[in-house]
Amino acid sequence: ATGSSELWMGQTHVAPGMRSADHHHGASETAIYVVSGHPSFVFLDAGVETRIDTSPGDYIFVPPYVPHREENPDPSDEAVVVIARSTQEAVVVNLPSLAG
Repeated sequence: ATGSSELWMGQTHVAPGMRSADHHHGASETAIYVVSGHPSFVFLDAGVETRIDTSPGDYIFVPPYVPHREENPDPSDEAVVVIARSTQEAVVVNLPSLAG
């Protein structure tokens, strides 16, 4: 078997009440599939903070260099997501805010 030279995938467990730092993933395109729970993804869209609340079976796409954060607003249940990125490099650029 030959592994991918560009694609990375992984499963992430998002703890109850967790909120990530505002960040982006550089040149990586990111696709997220929600396995369980109800995580939220927050972006800056035309200067306005936009929240996308998700459910199991939903997909989210994050374009390169787009500032965002992940949140699990549930106080007792974790969320599980599968993440695919277009690079194998683990690029996470933390930001002071979504506006950079």
